[in-house]
Amino acid sequence: MALQAGIVGLPNVGKSTLFNALTSAGAESANYPFCTIEPNVGVVAVPDPRLDQIASKITTDKIIPTSVEIVDIAGLVRGASQNEGLGNQFLGNIRAVDAILHVVRCFDDDDITHVDGDVSPTRDIETINLELIFADLEVAERRFDKWRKAAKSGDKEAVAERDFAERLVALLTEGKPVRSGDWVEADQALLQRCQMITAKPVLYVCNVDEDGLSADNAHVTTVRAHAASEGSGVVVLCAKVEAEISELDADDRVEFLSDLGLKEPGLSVLARGTYELLGLQTFFTAGEKEIRAWTIHQGWTAPKAAGVIHTDFERGFIRAEVYTIPDLMEYSSEAGMKAAGKLRLEGKEYVVQDGDVMHFRFNV
Repeated sequence: MALQAGIVGLPNVGKSTLFNALTSAGAESANYPFCTIEPNVGVVAVPDPRLDQIASKITTDKIIPTSVEIVDIAGLVRGASQNEGLGNQFLGNIRAVDAILHVVRCFDDDDITHVDGDVSPTRDIETINLELIFADLEVAERRFDKWRKAAKSGDKEAVAERDFAERLVALLTEGKPVRSGDWVEADQALLQRCQMITAKPVLYVCNVDEDGLSADNAHVTTVRAHAASEGSGVVVLCAKVEAEISELDADDRVEFLSDLGLKEPGLSVLARGTYELLGLQTFFTAGEKEIRAWTIHQGWTAPKAAGVIHTDFERGFIRAEVYTIPDLMEYSSEAGMKAAGKLRLEGKEYVVQDGDVMHFRFNV
């Protein structure tokens, strides 16, 4: 589905270090602003223990997890909406992604320069958010001016567009992100046309030092309070530690995590959080050739899910054979589930549930 989440934040908050750890793509990381000039894109696997559960009962040649594309976007600074720093180039890159991972520095270190001189998560978040709001306001005002002129004809669609743009401008002028607005279903298409940055969902990523992994420090507490006020999520990790973990083999990784008192890398939590942020869920296909996780939006029906595998599956959809992983664990095989009446046949109206294992029947 090629859905993307963009990593944003001020310079030197750990974005590129985090990206390196996420993707092992080698994005340059340095202690100075704008070390990332063009956006780097990496594909990040979404860890899912259910794949191993299925594989414990069904012999297969390979296991393929689902993934999310992560875009590392160079650091914004105050005035970016007025083309300060690398300005609108970066704002355009942010406008193209589906969700935002806002990295916030939550550690003190005199050896790592902060663009504003000291660490203040509240100020840093406000700096980024205001620049994105200012950028959206400029676009919204242009839309309002265009649609206001068109509405003079009395055309109902043009009037509705003008009224929408007027509400959009009013909200942004108050310094509020678009996602905080009370938008009805009829507004969604217009929001997409306007490509508002602040309409995108946000996950705050608190980059702490190693000591900050055991308990929330004051900086993290501040970020959590801000995120709660706007209904956003929070993930806490140490980008430096994650970079070290990513270079270890499997056995050393387990030992290293144990020494840190962690059950899994923070990147696993971040990948799942990004997946949830985008409103996605997983269904599985399982057979001798492969066991695979597939990405769909929540609420999709069986034919639409089949289309993710191949468009012919959707066009010629007949029905789907569906079972759950808990039933597979209990009855050990598809034959066992069928004998127990746990292998269901579902039609075109079936809404796929997260974790369904599916086989599709279709006409070519």
